[in-house]
Amino acid sequence: MIVHLIDGTYELFRHFYGIRRFKKTDPPFGAMSGVLNMVAKMIEDGATHVGVATDHVIESFRNGLWPGYKTGAGIEPVLRSQFTPLEEALAAMGVVVWPMVELEADDALASAARLAAQDERVEKVCIWTPDKDLSQCVNGDRVVQIDRRKNEIRDEQGVCAKFGVAPAFIADYLALVGDAADGYPGIPGLGAKTAATLINRHGHIEQFPAGALKGENLERALLFKTLATLRTDAPLFADVDELRWIGPTASFASMTEKIGDARLAMRVRKLQSRVNPQITRIKKPRSK
Repeated sequence: MIVHLIDGTYELFRHFYGIRRFKKTDPPFGAMSGVLNMVAKMIEDGATHVGVATDHVIESFRNGLWPGYKTGAGIEPVLRSQFTPLEEALAAMGVVVWPMVELEADDALASAARLAAQDERVEKVCIWTPDKDLSQCVNGDRVVQIDRRKNEIRDEQGVCAKFGVAPAFIADYLALVGDAADGYPGIPGLGAKTAATLINRHGHIEQFPAGALKGENLERALLFKTLATLRTDAPLFADVDELRWIGPTASFASMTEKIGDARLAMRVRKLQSRVNPQITRIKKPRSK
């Protein structure tokens, strides 16, 4: 089986600003509808085991470690208002969703990838996000990262080609060069090439020789590495078959009416008939 892990918050942002490029107004649930239809398309294309991670709130334990770490400040109200409804709609659609509070959606994806990869029945784990920090989860060609924007599948060789370091060193790399999206700056004077050279020569930051990073820079680098290192210990599921999609709940049709996408309910019902043919169909009584 192939397990598909989706960054729901990233997809919500992507669809929200995608709509902005083509419409002058923001449909109240337009981005949310886009994400739901995207997941439906993945199932139509053959996805059987799907999990979606979301940032129920943007802030996490990392905000207590670095004051400049990303927050929810500045998120437009019409976008923020779709956070919880998306989680509810995914659940009604029958898709496993992990709304994260103390941890981030990226931590959930990392944890789910680790759990899924432990199952010998899993042939491949696909992590659907372009976020740089998720590259640390890539393992050979079994756990891969998919960048939907660039239509790229990034295996271990792809990560090395993109960053100049292996997946195991991505947290070290980001600690040195910084990650503007997450709000930490890296170490002054260290660009991508210099950072990759240091890592390939010495290994992890903790293994750098004395003088490679001086004083405060070393302390900062270790702090930023903590920020960049994804947690993989979230107890998201006990069996990978919990991620198998078998169809929507009874509330999904009313949910799609609420968001103004009733056609999605019919689309998903057809999918349910295909993947779960044992569903009992209600037949009209014969006329006497």
